[in-house]
Amino acid sequence: MLKFYILQEQKKYVEEFMNKVSRSFAVVTPYLEEPLDAFMSTAYLIFRVADNIEDCLQEFEWQKARFSEFKQLLKEPTLAANILSSWSLANWSGLNSDEQQLMTVENGLMLWQIYALIPDEIREIIARWATAMVDGIEQLFDDQQKPVMVKRNGVRILAEENDYSCYCYFVAGTVGLMGTELAIDHYQFNVDTAKRLLAHSQTCGQALQKTNIVKDFPQDLANGICYLPDVWMQEVDGLPLLLEGAPKKWTQKVLDNVMTEINNSVSYVMDIPYEAVGYRLASLMCLLPAYQTLLSAAQQYEQLFTRNHQVKISRSCFSKCMEDAKFMVSDNNALLEYSQKLQTSVSIAFA
Repeated sequence: MLKFYILQEQKKYVEEFMNKVSRSFAVVTPYLEEPLDAFMSTAYLIFRVADNIEDCLQEFEWQKARFSEFKQLLKEPTLAANILSSWSLANWSGLNSDEQQLMTVENGLMLWQIYALIPDEIREIIARWATAMVDGIEQLFDDQQKPVMVKRNGVRILAEENDYSCYCYFVAGTVGLMGTELAIDHYQFNVDTAKRLLAHSQTCGQALQKTNIVKDFPQDLANGICYLPDVWMQEVDGLPLLLEGAPKKWTQKVLDNVMTEINNSVSYVMDIPYEAVGYRLASLMCLLPAYQTLLSAAQQYEQLFTRNHQVKISRSCFSKCMEDAKFMVSDNNALLEYSQKLQTSVSIAFA
């Protein structure tokens, strides 16, 4: 197992920014064993930098230049001071204050300093998948490549269902693949286990991404973008784009698509060996809130894609997910039973 140590100041920095940009994921990573927790947290923040470039409300040529600099940082993190000094002067509209801080030399430099300390073989994994993510995002602006986007009434929309899947792979499936490779390296899984995990490793990331796309639909629409495919929107005359709701069958179809990804994630978690306690637990702590979020959406399906669209689980529900994850970390049968129960509950909500 690799040895990796960071200063207390650096550890505090990672914890602080994990809580700023993703409180739910910040709860999860401390359950990972060392040094996997440090590698995964640092990698997550690196991927968030790429997300911030995508999410800021700037023209694509500007974003493309920032992506190029991001790729430079992945290869040569010693350039961080110069690049972040320039970024500090940029307009990062569309990001909240915490996200903007990560893009400045004052608050973002330490991230790249920690990244530079990570062993070469681990840094290569992070850089390879972060690059794949950025390459995929850049294809959104190339009509000759997947995923393809179209415009409807000023809103950019993914064109076909396979464009939707392609987008989710690039922005989230790559994260799952990266995390799986880090886990394989940390736990030294045998070849057969590694192959099984890699075959389905993108599903966890894609499940969480699709859950968030449903949850954040109105916010994305306000920013002029819709990630649910245009071919689906045409089936209901584009009513969701006007926040005028959608027929029950259509809404169920959208949620069923998410449920398929979550169910595939269950198979992935069940393939993680019991002895990899931290990674199984962290995976479950991501998976179970996604199930509960989808159930919440199904139970209020009449409000979805309207001005009353609001999908969020309570703190008590999230805490219950954390406790349930601990209960089933060494019990695949309990996980399978939980999954089947949630699927039944979602079906009943639409009955």
